[in-house]
Amino acid sequence: MSRIDWILISLLVVLALISIFTISSAMTSGQYNTDFSVRQTLFYILGFISLFIVTFIPVKLFKSYIWVLYGLGILSLAVLFFAPVTPLTPIINGAKSWYQLGFISIQPSEFMKILYIMALAYVIHQHNKYKISTDLSSDVKLLFKMFLVSILPMFFILVQNDLGTVLVLIAILFGMIIVSGISLWIILPTLTIAATTGAALILGILYRPDQLQTYLGVRPYQFERIYSWLQPEVYSTEGGFQLSNSMRAIGSGGIEGKGFGQGIVYIPESHTDFIFTIIGEEFGFLGTTLVIVIFFMLMLHLVRIALTVKDSFSSYFIIGFLSLLIFHVFQNIGMTIQLVPITGLPLPFLSYGGSALWANMIAMGIIMSIYFHQYKQRK
Repeated sequence: MSRIDWILISLLVVLALISIFTISSAMTSGQYNTDFSVRQTLFYILGFISLFIVTFIPVKLFKSYIWVLYGLGILSLAVLFFAPVTPLTPIINGAKSWYQLGFISIQPSEFMKILYIMALAYVIHQHNKYKISTDLSSDVKLLFKMFLVSILPMFFILVQNDLGTVLVLIAILFGMIIVSGISLWIILPTLTIAATTGAALILGILYRPDQLQTYLGVRPYQFERIYSWLQPEVYSTEGGFQLSNSMRAIGSGGIEGKGFGQGIVYIPESHTDFIFTIIGEEFGFLGTTLVIVIFFMLMLHLVRIALTVKDSFSSYFIIGFLSLLIFHVFQNIGMTIQLVPITGLPLPFLSYGGSALWANMIAMGIIMSIYFHQYKQRK
């Protein structure tokens, strides 16, 4: 039993309780006919079962079949791209991104994030394992390999009109580039180009939208997300409705919040992407601070494991998942308080949803496996 990472388990249990409790509170608004807290409880039960199963699978087994798993992930995305609209592959919320299995929707892009991290970790591990010298040519080769692994998942997810998930993959890529050993002389120009491109796009949207429409094929309605982010009060009855109400709800929560089930500000789909808004309104500054502290403790614990493991593949995998976690938490919380545009990314372990939760719990299972088998080797 000492080989089980009980700190990690404890943090996940606390997040599970907060998730179910908050989703249950969101149900009291009367927006829905279904009690999603019951479903989330079921999702968590299945998630913990998956976590413990994966814990006992040696990490070397994942390394042995990494390209088979990666290929299956790509295949699941490709089938959605090429398949016609059917009850199995329906269009949900304007996108064909799910497999519908009864009342459960499976979103393969959520699992692809974890497989993508594994593939990048393996590429970096193998490259550095056989690297003869540290020169510019070797770094360029590694960067090329990492971009090669990134092309297909980013393409298939982008054509699903899921820009948010593509941004997550980019965040994972940059996070793993930074720890891969690639020279700063390559990393810094790459980050500069990315930042400059992003700034240029925002400036273009604000001041020359006509040029973006002409040369990049951007449609007028696609500008609304940026406009409603910068001026939610102007678009409060349109694209800025969600953000305006989110800030109103969080602000009205004050220090201690209004109490469980006492939220009065209408937030559509609050149990999913805007779960943090419910926490802010009903449990106030103290509740939101508690959530952020728990996430910080989880991230700090993952860093500690990444720094102590001897297998570089395991360390790279943990850093990759940490990059995913940091980006998700920052983006989700940030979009509820106008720090960043709304992208539709869930808050890990708290937002309602089976696919995202199961994928993250499997990733936690892999990290548990790293801890479990490393402890065995030390003994």
